[in-house]
Amino acid sequence: MTDKNNDGTHTASDEMDFSDLLRIIWRGKWFIMLVTAVFAVLSVLYSLSLANVYKSEAVLTPATEKSGLNIPGQLGGLAAMAGLNLGGSGATDNTALGLELIKSRDFIGRFVERHNLLVPLMATSGWDRGSNALLFDPELYDVQSKAWVRKVNPPFQPEPSLLEAHDAFMDNFSISQDKLTKMIKVSLEHYSPELAAQWLSLLIKDINEEIRQRDLREAERSIVYLNKQIEETNIADVKATLFSLVEEQMKTKMLANVRSEYVFKTIDPPVVPEMKAKPMRALIVVASVILGFMFSCLIVLFRHVYKSGRP
Repeated sequence: MTDKNNDGTHTASDEMDFSDLLRIIWRGKWFIMLVTAVFAVLSVLYSLSLANVYKSEAVLTPATEKSGLNIPGQLGGLAAMAGLNLGGSGATDNTALGLELIKSRDFIGRFVERHNLLVPLMATSGWDRGSNALLFDPELYDVQSKAWVRKVNPPFQPEPSLLEAHDAFMDNFSISQDKLTKMIKVSLEHYSPELAAQWLSLLIKDINEEIRQRDLREAERSIVYLNKQIEETNIADVKATLFSLVEEQMKTKMLANVRSEYVFKTIDPPVVPEMKAKPMRALIVVASVILGFMFSCLIVLFRHVYKSGRP
């Protein structure tokens, strides 16, 4: 297959064509089959060891935005400096605020604390469908003593911090907004399909309540400030404008008090998923078989090249 001229140069016959490769691979077929079979068996065992993960999804839409009140001139600047929420284009977009707040470390940390989610979030290793019970990793959490036993290096502690809980939660949480329709899709994955749906419902409820309470507090502070300004001025036009501002803040209070879905309205609520989202065991096995085949072929080719190059 290889020829060398007297001057030491190689001829075109040195080049290995496709048929040569096939012959080399065919001669090593038993080795290739063995290695591929080993990869296949290991991938099956590995995929079967993975616990099922379920995904609950929901579709939301932004609640109706407040129309706002356009205050011209210096009075409008004074209102803005005082932090009055007047709505309109100059006001904070509650939808954008909600989308960022729902992913924040502070909100997720308080969410985990409020609903006691640290153990089922950080220590679970699976879910038993028959008993509808979570399975806990004994190297992380002792169910009998209800104590964290994981071994970590400083500055980490056996009990995970809220920062760790935030990272773990965000690994299983997804939120996105369609720029055209403005529809918002949220999803949450967990070993337990019931917990996935339950946590997602609580999350939607809590983010609405968080911003509702925030706007309510701002409106109440604004009304106190505006009433004080009304008492201190004797200019009729300024008083009329201030009364309009008070009316706007009263509308905000009314909406905050009567509308539970304050920022996000639920179009398609979370449901308990029936089918697992992952792992994709068939894909894992197929990918492993292909990898095993390619790996074994490379070994056969390298062995051939090594033997051919030996004196």
